[in-house]
Amino acid sequence: MTDKIEDPWHSRPLDVHRWSDHKEVGVVVDAIADKYLPDAKKSSRGPKQKTKTRDQLKVLILDLYVAWKEDPDLSIGVSLSSNAWQAGSRYNALHISKKIVPIIKTLHDVGLLDLAKHSHKEPGNKYNRTTRIRAAEPLRKMFRKAKFDRDDIGRAEGEEVIILKNDKNKQIEYEDTADTKRMRDELTAYNKLIFNSFIDIPDLQDPVIEVGDGDEKSMVRIHSDTTKTRRIFSRSRWDMNGRFHGGWWQQLSSDTRARITIDDEPTVEVDFIGLHIAMLYAEAGKKLDFDPYHVPHEKMPAYPEKLTRKLIKRLALIAINAKDKTKAYQAFREGFPTGNIGSRIKNSKLDELLELLLEKNPCLKGKLFTDQGIRLMHLDSQITSRIHNHFTTKGIPVLSVHDSYIIDCWKVAELRQAMADASEAVVGRPLATSIKLPGKEEYSFVSDKELQTYIENNLNPPRCDGYVARLEAFEARTGRNLGRDYSIPPPGEADEDADPDWE
Repeated sequence: MTDKIEDPWHSRPLDVHRWSDHKEVGVVVDAIADKYLPDAKKSSRGPKQKTKTRDQLKVLILDLYVAWKEDPDLSIGVSLSSNAWQAGSRYNALHISKKIVPIIKTLHDVGLLDLAKHSHKEPGNKYNRTTRIRAAEPLRKMFRKAKFDRDDIGRAEGEEVIILKNDKNKQIEYEDTADTKRMRDELTAYNKLIFNSFIDIPDLQDPVIEVGDGDEKSMVRIHSDTTKTRRIFSRSRWDMNGRFHGGWWQQLSSDTRARITIDDEPTVEVDFIGLHIAMLYAEAGKKLDFDPYHVPHEKMPAYPEKLTRKLIKRLALIAINAKDKTKAYQAFREGFPTGNIGSRIKNSKLDELLELLLEKNPCLKGKLFTDQGIRLMHLDSQITSRIHNHFTTKGIPVLSVHDSYIIDCWKVAELRQAMADASEAVVGRPLATSIKLPGKEEYSFVSDKELQTYIENNLNPPRCDGYVARLEAFEARTGRNLGRDYSIPPPGEADEDADPDWE
């Protein structure tokens, strides 16, 4: 068969945790199994401990369907090596095994799959890739006639949410401990709360958001599947990294995140001020009570003040995470689009910016280019865990973006207190927080009156037809009624003339 996949790099890995018990899914799977896989035995409802051929076919068909619905040109990466499939892995809840390899080959042979064979230049070559597959037109025709939709496809129970990776960023197996069981239980409770909360954007007709620039553009999809959070540890150690990943909101710009509603209520985002720098200050027994990235124009007259701040912030974050200065400088330039001033800045100028950073933050001396980032990520993940647990216990959804948190607009004061308590518990002192409002400079003080005005102006945003349809579908799925009384509650306890929160 002619290879019809023109761009095999436009792909994603096979998702081995697709599942649905919808009877019409069974109709499509049975039709394919009966005609092309006569040896496949039909199984009863629900995934099995030892997954049968038909259930492996179901997972494959469901993921092909999802890819087709989201982007007809998107292909799926799969390995056709039997050794690549570990049915007993904790990261393979449905126990997908090497049985899937002959299924893929058969579906390709009968014309249901387009396929681009794997490419291998040499070990470690960046152009190496697995085989790519995609639903061919005969299978797409079956999808068009199918009496189920994207919302009828969910995820298998038991999908692992506590991930351990090695220094090559590969998932590795581990033995459970009391800590891993506790973390899994906490995150499972959090994910259940988020899954049963309506998180969306009122003016978004189609639940898709384009992010990035130029060749780096990608699509972020709002769906219950894209709310699941995992916790990822690195370098085969439980004290490295541990941050929370997965929610679609983490991929958006702060201005787009400001449009998010939770249970049809407007939200507010609060972040820690210079989090990793603040942590290093705390470890030195000092308090960060100023913007660590701001440098007066006279100190660096070559650039506008805002640009200098942006460059110093980027440099600081890279330097904290880097092991090597030369590679850090190269990574700094590569982080900017071609043509941007940051992409062509010379090392001598970066040295000047670095001196200004250290002059303003002397406690950073000896901490840069020493691989501090992954350790600090572990600390901030502990802070996030405490914040998650605080609100999950109370049934209040909070969305984390590593160093900031999005919450129902009426819960901002409680969120800031929870952030202070969590940071004090982890690093020994409460770290400063800042409310993020669209149009306000980073770390600007937001008075209680400004916050109240912002909330009142955003209480009842225009809701497009697509949003309303998704809201109604959510209510039908969960049995919840999100009808709201938009009367304004009394102002918060904070004094509008109070000082910024540097506590």
